[in-house]
Amino acid sequence: MERNRISYRMPKEHGPRVVVIGGGHGLSTMLRGLKHYTENLSAVVTVADDGGGSGMLRQDLGMPPPGDIRNCMEALANTEPLMSELLHYRFTEGTLAGQSFGNLFLAAMNGISPSFDVAVSRMSEVLALTGRVLPVTTADVQLQAEFENGATVVGESKIFYCKKREDCRIRQVRLLPEHPKALPDAVSAIREADMVVLGPGSLYTSVIPNLLVDGIVDAIRDCNGLKVYVCNVMTQEGETEGYTVSDHIRAIFEHSSQGLFHLCLTNSSPIPKGVAARYAEEGAELLRCDKEACEALGVEIVNRPVATVKNGYVRHHPGHLARELILLHAERSVRIAGEGRAFRDDIYRME
Repeated sequence: MERNRISYRMPKEHGPRVVVIGGGHGLSTMLRGLKHYTENLSAVVTVADDGGGSGMLRQDLGMPPPGDIRNCMEALANTEPLMSELLHYRFTEGTLAGQSFGNLFLAAMNGISPSFDVAVSRMSEVLALTGRVLPVTTADVQLQAEFENGATVVGESKIFYCKKREDCRIRQVRLLPEHPKALPDAVSAIREADMVVLGPGSLYTSVIPNLLVDGIVDAIRDCNGLKVYVCNVMTQEGETEGYTVSDHIRAIFEHSSQGLFHLCLTNSSPIPKGVAARYAEEGAELLRCDKEACEALGVEIVNRPVATVKNGYVRHHPGHLARELILLHAERSVRIAGEGRAFRDDIYRME
């Protein structure tokens, strides 16, 4: 069966149970695409952010940072254009300058709810989300980074500047306090998933923090579904300069469990030379895929055209990325159908 001849045609309400784990704009970008293929979608999102408007609300109100959660809810929302514009609105003057209305909406909902996860659930109902958004934990956590020279820094927003100053790689990140308990709904969603997707997003500040929460790694290991890591397209200044794909995979395994996943989706779309040159000026470059080193780690590389250039920046294309993930799930389901996994012939058709 040739891969490029498989077409997905399952109704969204019967789509695969997909759980995505991460944070930042990469996660919300992917969700915008996936919601067109399945309604059985759950986003498990980091709550370690302490910068920007989220950090201000966290400090002032003692609540978990709303930013990454809000981005994911906006991506999955089914609202009128005016409501979407309102959620995106950022104040430009006064003490609220730079603050997002969406963040304030979630903060207000948190104020009238018994817990942050209930607040997220209630706001999700208001926005008529396709799928669910789940904070990975409701604990008040900070992210600490330790560098190869022994220096340490506490605070997700401070890691970039500290790495630039120390000019060496990050050795390890940890949560403070360590081993917070995962949200039970997040654990159950992962265990029951047909596909678990890690990333895309900042390696040490969006993806790995979720894996440091008690219960998440065990749930991924217990899951019988497909497990995929979506690797970034470019290296990230202040975090992963000089990294290869295998460096990303190795860092995840060292912070979680060897063999946590066996598939890594990378980008095959070309990046214009002018765009690459601008990134190079900022200390970033196209992420090099060292396939043999990845295979030595037990990870198969799946190279697909999933990136695009928008306003001069390299980004994952929400539609292309979602389609490749769904087709990847379809192909692997076909492959292992004879080993006892549920498979229905009416899900797929040959073009």
